Amino acid sequence: MTTTTPPGTTTAEGAAMLRALELAARGVRGANPLVGAVLLAPDGAVLGEGYHRGAGTPHAEPAALADARAHGHDPRGTTLVVTLEPCNHTGRTGPCSEAVLAAGGGRVAYAADDVNGPAAGGAQPLEAAGVQCVRGLHAERSRRLNERWTRCLAEQRPFVTLKSAQSLDGRVAASDGSSRWITGDDARADGHRIRALADAVLVGTGTVLADDPRLTARPRSGEDTGPGPGSGPLRVVMGHTPVPADAAIRGEGFLRFITRDVTEVLGELHGRGVRHLLVEGGPRIASAFLRAGVVDEVFSYVAPVLLGDGAPAFPDLGVGTLADAPRWELDDAGGPAVVRLGPDVRLHLRPSSTAP
Repeated sequence: MTTTTPPGTTTAEGAAMLRALELAARGVRGANPLVGAVLLAPDGAVLGEGYHRGAGTPHAEPAALADARAHGHDPRGTTLVVTLEPCNHTGRTGPCSEAVLAAGGGRVAYAADDVNGPAAGGAQPLEAAGVQCVRGLHAERSRRLNERWTRCLAEQRPFVTLKSAQSLDGRVAASDGSSRWITGDDARADGHRIRALADAVLVGTGTVLADDPRLTARPRSGEDTGPGPGSGPLRVVMGHTPVPADAAIRGEGFLRFITRDVTEVLGELHGRGVRHLLVEGGPRIASAFLRAGVVDEVFSYVAPVLLGDGAPAFPDLGVGTLADAPRWELDDAGGPAVVRLGPDVRLHLRPSSTAP
């Protein structure tokens, strides 16, 4: 991978950017870019660090400034090293450019320009106020970290996470249709954690009729985060079969799309402000999103159980020969790609960067 070191960049800033990239990878993929930041004293000593932990939480820059203050450091005259240009936008949080100015920072070294129109351009007010800005430090690494998020911006669609729980032989239900529970408590709790990070969670009408899910995000205590925007993910159903009037999924925050067209659903959800969609099934819905080529990551929970002639996790993919099979690779950018959860294993996968 090409490494870019702009003229005038110090060794300490280069090391801090590598650390900031490591921190950024810990963040939540999907609705926002992955961003990390490290605050340096004039002598290059690290004063604070932070990363963006998800929508509505402090951005990386204010998090690093807060970390420095918590350790008794004055941020005036410091250098902020950050993996993405500080934003210049007021959303759930204020502009990072203003936070840097308010802290009295003297220099900002960032990796890549922000390509998100409403948030871009934070370097301009910083430079206008006399803050020195250095661009391009490890820019390619930052772009690779956020390439799928960037593509979703360009395509005007949500980032799509696919979640599946299956047996060792790739089945999501036994031959009699029973499927509760293939995985154990730890895996299901982890699945609820992932669900809580999404803007919306989607299933097909077949899953609604078979399982009558609530699709709320519940911690181990079993208490719902609550339905509707702002308190939990939107609950989305797609398909032609009617949803029963007494279905558990109904209520505030429930959306239904009478279509099997994946592109149509993604466009409608994007128009409603959904930037991160979690697809939970059933199998035919999962396969439809995979066939459309819009799945950006997969969390696959595999249980050590064999079901034989049960329902396959991903039917009808249209793969006629091995050469045509879509390839996936382990994704450890945001943490371990393989995690043991009680008796089960979770795989975190991304589309392969190489051809089959």
